[in-house]
Amino acid sequence: MFKHRSARYSWARAAVRLVGVVLAVATLAAAPPAARRATLVVTGGTVVTMDGQRRILSPGAVAIDGTTIVAVDTPEAIARRYSAADVIRANGAVIMPGLINTHGHAAMVMYRGLADDLALMDWLQKYIFPAEAKTVSPELVRVGTSLAALEMIQSGTTLHTDMYYFEEEVARATKQAGMRGVLGQTVIGFPVADAKTPAEALARAAAFMNAFKHDPLIVATVAAHSMYTVDADTLKATRDLARTFGVPLLTHLAETEDEVTQSLAAHGLTPAAYFDSLGFWDTPAVAAHGVHITDADIAILQKHGVGLSHNPESNMKLASGAAPITKCLKAGIAVGLGTDGAASNNDLDMFEAMRQTAFLHKLVEKDPTVASAQSVLEMATLGGAKALGMADRIGSLEPGKLADLIVVSMQSARQTPMYNPISHLVYVTRGDDVRTTIVNGCILMRDRRVLTLDAPAVLAQARSMAKKVRAAVEAAAVPQSSIAR
Repeated sequence: MFKHRSARYSWARAAVRLVGVVLAVATLAAAPPAARRATLVVTGGTVVTMDGQRRILSPGAVAIDGTTIVAVDTPEAIARRYSAADVIRANGAVIMPGLINTHGHAAMVMYRGLADDLALMDWLQKYIFPAEAKTVSPELVRVGTSLAALEMIQSGTTLHTDMYYFEEEVARATKQAGMRGVLGQTVIGFPVADAKTPAEALARAAAFMNAFKHDPLIVATVAAHSMYTVDADTLKATRDLARTFGVPLLTHLAETEDEVTQSLAAHGLTPAAYFDSLGFWDTPAVAAHGVHITDADIAILQKHGVGLSHNPESNMKLASGAAPITKCLKAGIAVGLGTDGAASNNDLDMFEAMRQTAFLHKLVEKDPTVASAQSVLEMATLGGAKALGMADRIGSLEPGKLADLIVVSMQSARQTPMYNPISHLVYVTRGDDVRTTIVNGCILMRDRRVLTLDAPAVLAQARSMAKKVRAAVEAAAVPQSSIAR
């Protein structure tokens, strides 16, 4: 009798335990998974992804782990899935990919306003080249690039493309600022500050590319200045060097009618066709300007997958003309936007470049439907990444891509009301509306406070350097009327 009752109680206890296990399993199945750790979440704003579906999440959030975007979703979904070490609240703002500047000369901010209202060749040969000959030094390049980086961070540029001298100084200043850079050591056919011959410039370029090989922020490359300043053998050598290192080759292309006329007279070919005859395009390349390219030239660029950097502000200011961007896009050419150097623009604000791109082509083509806000925003983000051969890594907000993004306030009077964030980004927003800039998962500017640069020190060094530039160009007898006092 006792044994029977004991067995019955044992069975009851086992049944209770079984029920408990079942309930526990059911509870675990119903419970949300443990939140995954993230280093940073940006949440609450309107997320303009520029992904394959061009999704806009309003509101949305972006989760970042280290250098990489791990999720783009609603704020609620991100909060359930991720526990962030740091959170940026972006309510009342747009969260978007960082802007990609596909052509510039960063250190030339030190010549901003030195000479204005001139044609390109006069501007270059009578003012800029002489000023550079007297003043370009590693110190000027370092100071100028830091100033340019400060301006770009404050206006939402996360990657800049550069062609200049002492490019290792450009790279160091860019890295110190935390920005991404595609930086080309310039090769040119006459003596300049860092190389007396093209052979010396090529050697400098090779050393530069070796020094920054595999750098997480810097793509070190070579820049052949143009077909009118570099001879055929040197152009081929720059191509071979870029190919050896597996980096995009940079150059200027067909910026003015004079350049085309000179090329036709010397070679019987347009600049694009002349480059093609040399096999210059037989490696990935990015050509800046392309103002005066023909339909045949466009076919050449498309055939070789050449990226094009459109620089509307400097092209208008120097009266160089308007590049046939609509034709290039229809042909399937990857088109990015650039500011060019601040000596010919005169700022590095990519939002201004977007607005001017839209207005210029609507006017020139007498068609308000061309250069739409969506297409122009793409040029400044994913299009620029495609032109540089980096669209697998940057240019849109998608899981797996590098965390380069900005937060843009939409709270000002001129931005109110906001019906369409794409329209506002292109037609209304200015660089100083950017609140936060993030590159490679690192916060470079937060709530308008730059964290990677000492802004007062950068400005003080630039003002001091400007005094040296003024003294040098005055001593070189540059007309006084061109130098603002």
